[in-house]
Amino acid sequence: MSNDAVQIQLPRRLPDFLQSVNLKYVKLGYHYLMTNLLKLCLIPLISVILIQASQMQYDDVYQLWLHLQYNLVSVIICSTILVFGSAVYFLTRPRSVYLVDFSLYHPPSHLRVEFNDFIQHSRLTGDFDESSLEFQKKILERSGLGQETVVPVAMHSVPPRPTMQAAREEAENVMFGALDNLFEETRINPKQIGILVVNCSLFNPTPSLSAMIINRYKLRGNIRSFNLGGMGCSAGVISIDLARDLLQVHRNTYAVVVSTENITQNWYFGNKKSMLIPNCLFRVGGAAVLLSNKRIERRRSKYRLVHVVRTHRGADDKAFKCVYQEQDEIGKTGVSLSKDLMAIAGEALKINITTLGPLVLPVSEQLLFFGMLVARKVMNSKLKPYIPDFKLAFDHFCIHAGGRAVIDELEKNLQLSEVHVEASRMTLHRFGNTSSSSIWYELGYIEAKGRMRRGHRVWQIAFGSGFKCNSAVWQALRNVKPSPKSPWLDCIERYPVQISA
Repeated sequence: MSNDAVQIQLPRRLPDFLQSVNLKYVKLGYHYLMTNLLKLCLIPLISVILIQASQMQYDDVYQLWLHLQYNLVSVIICSTILVFGSAVYFLTRPRSVYLVDFSLYHPPSHLRVEFNDFIQHSRLTGDFDESSLEFQKKILERSGLGQETVVPVAMHSVPPRPTMQAAREEAENVMFGALDNLFEETRINPKQIGILVVNCSLFNPTPSLSAMIINRYKLRGNIRSFNLGGMGCSAGVISIDLARDLLQVHRNTYAVVVSTENITQNWYFGNKKSMLIPNCLFRVGGAAVLLSNKRIERRRSKYRLVHVVRTHRGADDKAFKCVYQEQDEIGKTGVSLSKDLMAIAGEALKINITTLGPLVLPVSEQLLFFGMLVARKVMNSKLKPYIPDFKLAFDHFCIHAGGRAVIDELEKNLQLSEVHVEASRMTLHRFGNTSSSSIWYELGYIEAKGRMRRGHRVWQIAFGSGFKCNSAVWQALRNVKPSPKSPWLDCIERYPVQISA
């Protein structure tokens, strides 16, 4: 079959994932909740004891002392329970992880690529036939991207030069640009960093990207560094989860997470339609995030990490291969997107939010949802399911800007308003799909709009190859002002923009 005959029709709708919820994922969410039950029970008990003790008079204390003198067994039992309970609480409670600040890479304006320039440049390379050029043009027009997104220097050359050196330069510009701003704004000495996590799915040179950062900033020799590759657009949340686990073990330290993607060596120069879509959507971007478990940092930190929930569908063959790097019939490498991608994403999302729900939803919403779920399973499967109102749990939503269709369907299925998905739409429009860093550009947008207030909760949700759906929940510790180096500041007055259907 010729390439011209290949027609990729990606469904523009997610399945109605709340119509068929599996009870085991609800139970998994409650299992996560029960792991903190001891802490939830001990805190009220200790509070009641302290309140009662503060209300006691001198005579009450004296009478209690006289009573305990002749009840040695009671004293020993009560003391043992108190000491044991306190020890268990202090030994098992997780350390708070604070997001001190984060920084976004601001791509230079001279690297922007308008749609007409994109198509004209693709034609000049001589690698694409007319059918492929027309296909890319239609994808661009429907993608939700604007005219200001950026591709790397190597892709502006005719012919393109996807060399290792050019890829390294792209990685250095993005990572060092974000890190320079982060260190400048937080006034942190790079040698104070104890943990470094870098994620980039498609570009993994030797020495690694994390080693490049260590060399550039002369980080200390005993730093714990990790380089995550091949984990797709949801790797940013995975990196946060890894950094959180490390911060539970290593006291009084800082962790830096760098999330990016590299385009230079991963542009597809063939005519297979399913492999042309990433060319149209992916753009240059990156984020650097400073985390800490130091209590002293709470005063100036922006957010506290509340939950991370990860869902992996890799055991299913269709899910495993729905986003797949491979070679086409003539040996050209690219990333292929399956026609089942939206359905697989919907299944992963269903599992993820069903597990997350018991951790974040108010009790009233949980009772309504669980009661209706049981009624559907036991009495009548045709009963309309109750869709929990996640707007009661979150004030802001950062949905991975992977494409317009996913944002549209999440808005519909979760019954969100235009304001709730505004950050995702505008990030896709202004910066394109920047892979794992897109959720940080969205958070930067919310801050630039001045909408983040103390106590607000943020839901970051990302999809990635494998297939994965991961969520991170943050709580604002103060009213957050926009960063003076935010890439949104020079254009925020122009946003939101009207995006045509």
